[in-house]
Amino acid sequence: MPKILLVDDDIELTELLAELLSLEGFDILVVHNGQEALKELEIQHYDLVLLDVMMPVLNGIETLKQVRQKYDLPVLMLSARDDDIDRVLGLELGADDYLPKPFNDRELIARIKAILRRTKVIKENNVVDIIDDEENDRKLLNFGGVELHPGRQQAIFEGKDLDLTGTEFALLQILMRHPGQILSRELLSIEILGKRLTPYDRAIDMHISNLRKKLPERNDNLPWFKTLRGRGYLLVTDK
Repeated sequence: MPKILLVDDDIELTELLAELLSLEGFDILVVHNGQEALKELEIQHYDLVLLDVMMPVLNGIETLKQVRQKYDLPVLMLSARDDDIDRVLGLELGADDYLPKPFNDRELIARIKAILRRTKVIKENNVVDIIDDEENDRKLLNFGGVELHPGRQQAIFEGKDLDLTGTEFALLQILMRHPGQILSRELLSIEILGKRLTPYDRAIDMHISNLRKKLPERNDNLPWFKTLRGRGYLLVTDK
């Protein structure tokens, strides 16, 4: 049963969400500020964090900064403020996705399941995905000196872990599986974030930007990605 840490100071909302997520088969623990969340993460492992932005004691943005310094687990940000600055900042700091309040219950469930499937925590039927190491070794991807190990969700360059988030890893993986091929932002949003692209949605763009910062310079001096305005992104080949 996937474990979710829900961090929000809205008592009524957390009670409703805890009941909803429990009925969907998730194990839920609720805390009401970022400081409590950080303490809880030191005690036990969680598969995903639902993190509100506006909270007392320690807000969601500051909490996310500290989470990313220590943990590589998916974070879905929640906020009553549909503010571009908050949304972009959260994505820059490594949030996997962002959902403004009020939101549809089914959309929240869909986003959670998409993130958990992507990080190999659960399959479509909510069963833990047990991965065979030997099989994963055969699926290893290599491009430009970067090795992707799908089973471990790990990207390595010259023996160094690139410390990608689950979303960044999934995005790089799909691009590496289709080198030189244009992948639309709509397709990437559906495949990586489990949602259709909406106007002014910059989540995929921010994850590409984060990848560009984390990836090393290529030996052939080519850029990793090319942005095709109105069309999408491609992984640049030497052809």
